[in-house]
Amino acid sequence: MPEVIQKIHPIREIQVLAIVGSLRKGSYNRMLLNAAIEVAPPGMSFEIAEIGDFPPYNQDVEDAGAPAPVARFKDQIRSADGLLIATPEYNYSMPGMLKNAIDWASRPPKDNPFNGKPCGVMSASTGMGGGAKAQYHFRQSCVFVNMFPMNKPEIVIVGAQKKFNSDGKLTDEPTIKILTTFMSEFAKWCERFRSK
Repeated sequence: MPEVIQKIHPIREIQVLAIVGSLRKGSYNRMLLNAAIEVAPPGMSFEIAEIGDFPPYNQDVEDAGAPAPVARFKDQIRSADGLLIATPEYNYSMPGMLKNAIDWASRPPKDNPFNGKPCGVMSASTGMGGGAKAQYHFRQSCVFVNMFPMNKPEIVIVGAQKKFNSDGKLTDEPTIKILTTFMSEFAKWCERFRSK
């Protein structure tokens, strides 16, 4: 079962579905997501989606009915007030598994749970690009599925191997500060859409 992490608040929490674009257990982006949850303001509840068990998208399979992992994912998206994505960059783009998850969940178009959802996107990389190109391509997909990514502040972590310790904890103070601001603004972004 997906892990659920809650922060208690007297009003109904903002329900966030968190997605990691990397399948690697030691992924810096998984560490980044954990750090983001730690610094999130009160009143947010997080569920972590798993996308590693999706088959490659195939319309023939879709026509026979969505596989169970896909149906589960679509239900999670529908229940969420917003999505939080942490993704590495593979070959100047988002990882295939993340794109595959978007393709599956957005089909068929009349049953697209992304429609109208706010989202936040972050990336971490050992290189100098920090995953910026992956974010750009993710945002392109958001246009078609009608999902609304928050523009500012941006979280693009370069040299990630120097920002996290051996236990996977974010230790770089400037990064913690901007991540805290990001999560505060993301909460406001989700609330803005929830109130409509």
